[in-house]
Amino acid sequence: MTNELNWADFEKVEMRVGTILAAEDFPKAKKPAYQLTIDFGEYGVKKSSAQITKLYQKEDLVGKQVVAVTNFPSKQIANFISECLVLGVVGDEKVVTLLQPERQVPNGSRVA
Repeated sequence: MTNELNWADFEKVEMRVGTILAAEDFPKAKKPAYQLTIDFGEYGVKKSSAQITKLYQKEDLVGKQVVAVTNFPSKQIANFISECLVLGVVGDEKVVTLLQPERQVPNGSRVA
């Protein structure tokens, strides 16, 4: 295995659950994507760009819980500032399936 992490490295990564409040088209992105607004409870509302347009319609995303890394530095993508990284499984032809908790949990819950 390459790029092994030690436990201290893993503990630095904050993966939290949030609920999508809004999903909008992102026409200025190089690859098809949505601009998501996600509620992480006491950790605030953050925005993210997500290349999930092949499996998800934006109107179906509102209310879904997702898992995201919330402690990366913000990243500018075209004219948009992405504040977290929504996690998913990259399948064939780079189609992304979102990671989600199997049942509703409080926003801001940490993945361990």
